[in-house]
Amino acid sequence: MISMSILRALLLLSLSFATYAETHHHEFKVQEVAVRRLCRNHRAVTVNGQFPGPTLEVRNGDTLLVKVTNAAPYNVTIHWHGIRQLRNPWADGPEFVTQCPIRPGGSYTYRFTITDQEGTLWWHAHSRWLRATVYGALVIRPKSGSSYPFPTPKIEFPVVLGEWWDRKVISVLRQALFSGAAPNISDALTINGQPGDLFRCSSQSTTKLTVNKGDTVLLRVINAALNQQLFFSVANHKLTVVATDAVYTKQFTTNVIMVGPGQTTDVLLTADQQPGRYYMASRAYASARNAPFDNTTATAILEYKSANSQPILPQLPAYNDTNTVTAFSNQIKSPGYKVNVPTKIDENLFMAVGLGFFNCTPGPRCQGPNNTRFGASMNNVSFVLPNRVSLLQAYTQNIPNIYTTNFPRVPPLQFDYTGNVPRGLWQPVKGTRLYNLKFGANVQIVLQDTSIFSTEDHPVHLHGYHFYIVGQGFGNFNPSRDTANFNLVDPPQRNTIDVPVGGWAAIRFVADNPGVWFMHCHIDTHLAWGFAMAFIVENGIGESETLLPPPSDLPRC
Repeated sequence: MISMSILRALLLLSLSFATYAETHHHEFKVQEVAVRRLCRNHRAVTVNGQFPGPTLEVRNGDTLLVKVTNAAPYNVTIHWHGIRQLRNPWADGPEFVTQCPIRPGGSYTYRFTITDQEGTLWWHAHSRWLRATVYGALVIRPKSGSSYPFPTPKIEFPVVLGEWWDRKVISVLRQALFSGAAPNISDALTINGQPGDLFRCSSQSTTKLTVNKGDTVLLRVINAALNQQLFFSVANHKLTVVATDAVYTKQFTTNVIMVGPGQTTDVLLTADQQPGRYYMASRAYASARNAPFDNTTATAILEYKSANSQPILPQLPAYNDTNTVTAFSNQIKSPGYKVNVPTKIDENLFMAVGLGFFNCTPGPRCQGPNNTRFGASMNNVSFVLPNRVSLLQAYTQNIPNIYTTNFPRVPPLQFDYTGNVPRGLWQPVKGTRLYNLKFGANVQIVLQDTSIFSTEDHPVHLHGYHFYIVGQGFGNFNPSRDTANFNLVDPPQRNTIDVPVGGWAAIRFVADNPGVWFMHCHIDTHLAWGFAMAFIVENGIGESETLLPPPSDLPRC
């Protein structure tokens, strides 16, 4: 017989290892505040007066309630980038897709639970260009009693890469949308909101991370830049990749990583060099031909305690070094467990994606190439957001004349996508077209870059899902040849895929999350030009496969 005291001790021991899920309450006040950068004072839209905004730290299984109060002069929403939001698109955040915006003076509480996700994600405004300054890290640690699948680091440090304009970003966007031309490029790249000491008036505020020799550091690298893929490196230090987009990967070591807008990459660094000061540096990977880009270099400093030497710069790849990007992305793979790639495909979509032009009468509103206006499209449809109700509300309330469900499964016309495209195919059609998916359908999408203006690496983000990247390559996708080479063993799982410049990427997922889910280029210029579409995923059977009802405080249009 086991005594009562031993039973009690065993019970207490088991409780000590139990998983405790917490509920985290946060208040976000979106407001314009004075921010000084590059020797000038600005009024920038921020959260709680911070730029970047607050880092939210939770555990897998926790619930968040984030009350967002809009004290800014613009409509705003917040997107929790990469959170699955199971059955709960009401908390997803893209303006006029899953909700109407929070108007100035209004508020809305985002309520959601982290379900089987660990690693680094982030949050950002999803309304026009406000995410240029409205963003922050979202760190998801393992459940209580669980640990990382690598040695616990001594230090964890978010590295949030961004862009800075020396004027109001909303005015930059307005000017571009009025003129039809490309917007002005950013004036500086940033690390944790600071350009670093290669810029004027910036050395005092440069981001610094202090370490002891021998420390292991987990850098949580997030690309929050509006329009730019970015290389990142730390002088004289190796980076071991352990996760991307909050999914653990097979570990590999590299000198440099490339992070597309929207993507996150977790790397381990060991402070094993001669004690000194070393630059963490970021600069553009710019793949479009003849397109202007911000060619500056942002820096932060990794400094060993009591070192005061001049920092050393890492050797970063050339701006157009696609070979380095390809070699890096080809190494990212799932760890080999929990890989359940759909093999029997129910929905097979082929999407030609990229830029195009709208013909118009020469004048101040036609300042794109050859008196046109820039556009962007997926399968020749340039997406138009509704403005009187969200797509999700229109779907759940059967409101007519907001959208159609005839998004084309394949391009209306086949052509040499990465070759010389006939002028008659340069102009897309405008529309709000969605694509219907049955609950549980196995979906494959091939995203094919096009060369109408220029081929370009496009970071495409799918809301509400993680997907397997089963293949990617250059040139035009060849179904018979390329499908045979798909990786169905250990493909990486992500929420944002960088479609290779002048190439294609194939992704697969199971449509197991009902709702309306946005899919778009995470280069915000391209999104504003119409590079987007949305999926309707129907309810399945029973409560666990059915959309939750809308919250009572959902903003009204």
